[in-house]
Amino acid sequence: MNDYLAASNATSLLDMANGAIKERIDYEMGRVMQNIGDPNTKASAKREITLKITLAPDEDRKHIEVSCTASSKLAAMNPVKTSLATGRENGQTVAVELTPQIPGQLDTTGNVTPVRKLLKFGEAAV
Repeated sequence: MNDYLAASNATSLLDMANGAIKERIDYEMGRVMQNIGDPNTKASAKREITLKITLAPDEDRKHIEVSCTASSKLAAMNPVKTSLATGRENGQTVAVELTPQIPGQLDTTGNVTPVRKLLKFGEAAV
């Protein structure tokens, strides 16, 4: 059997299925490259591409069904952070988002600082 493969036009398993296996790897590589270029992810986080090839021979061992899946593990998005100040207003618990500028003032780029977001919470049942 080895002599047969050596004498034939044998190529790589990756070239089988009309190149679809390579296409799957290239697709996942594209996703990884986009993730690496995304400024919302940690630059130094490791990314992975996993290629799973399953070979299922029939009972006579004459035919083998080959299945290939490619997947990638990307870096998670960086967390978005904000700060809240809490207190009570008219008997309700409230939280307001803290901003670096007082609402209504001009910021360093000449834009008016928007009104702070206010969250109101009902009283929790005890």
